[in-house]
Amino acid sequence: MDYFYGFLLFTAKSLILIVAIGALLAFVMTMAARQKARKGQLELQDLSEEYQQTREHLQLALLNDDQAKAHNKQRKKQLKAAKKQAAEVKPRLFVIDFKGGMEAKEVANLREEVTAVLALAEGQDQVLVRVESGGGVVHGYGLCASQLQRLRDHGLHLTVAIDKVAASGGYMMACVAQHIIAAPFAIVGSIGVVAQLPNFHRLLQKHDIDYEQHTAGQYKRTLTLFGENDEQGRQKFREELESVHQQFRQFVAKNRPRIELDQVATGEHWLATEALKLNLVDELRTSDDYLVDHYEKKQVVKVHYKIHKGLGERFGQQTATVLEQAVIGVLQRLRLPF
Repeated sequence: MDYFYGFLLFTAKSLILIVAIGALLAFVMTMAARQKARKGQLELQDLSEEYQQTREHLQLALLNDDQAKAHNKQRKKQLKAAKKQAAEVKPRLFVIDFKGGMEAKEVANLREEVTAVLALAEGQDQVLVRVESGGGVVHGYGLCASQLQRLRDHGLHLTVAIDKVAASGGYMMACVAQHIIAAPFAIVGSIGVVAQLPNFHRLLQKHDIDYEQHTAGQYKRTLTLFGENDEQGRQKFREELESVHQQFRQFVAKNRPRIELDQVATGEHWLATEALKLNLVDELRTSDDYLVDHYEKKQVVKVHYKIHKGLGERFGQQTATVLEQAVIGVLQRLRLPF
């Protein structure tokens, strides 16, 4: 009997050891996978070539057999002639897509994409950035605008396209460009600053809950969620908002000197047809139309930095995106600025 119990004890210990080793290996593999998932990959896509292939496919689809043979024969001659002119390199148009959320986390990808363009661009190359954002945190979109400024500082001509919305922080980015195009019904502007927060002090007081907050420095904390706010704190908070707004105004004025600042820096937004009259944009045009005009003249290359994410990260990001869109949708329905 003692031998039997000893055998069971040995077996249990062995199983525990195996499980522990397995758990340790799983942990190590998970951490390694996470590190690997965080690594990104730069992707370059030749949009000019894809456009030519699509057009060629459509042309052939509209021809009968005899016409298709004649077309293919002519096409072979054109390709042969093109090879002889291969030494003549077309200027390039680099395309970057930026779709920003409230926290502007997408600036991490933008940084990599801008750096890649600066490493490749030369001569008469240009850049098109398609911006889509309703704005967000000041420091995040300030950094996004600074990334676009890097392109201009290196002497590249920058065009920003607004197909849907570039408001607040989104417009801060757009105004860096030498040329801004926008679809007629795109939303532009909102040169203003907003901050709002609930206060639960009376609710806590009603339920006899004390809240303590200790700070060093008179204005370390101006407004609080749980403590009792006073007028002095509110006034300081307003002054801080006004300071940010003034810097936003100055930034826009520096990049868009033709703007009547007092007329547009009110926090309002406009459709692009109205924004054109206010000099907030330079041309009513979609990014698609702009690209079609450049497919023949330039080699159009889309630059995209893709970060590989695990299943958990993808699910979390999608959930956060859905919640963020829901909040923005409620604010839009209530016609509240954001």
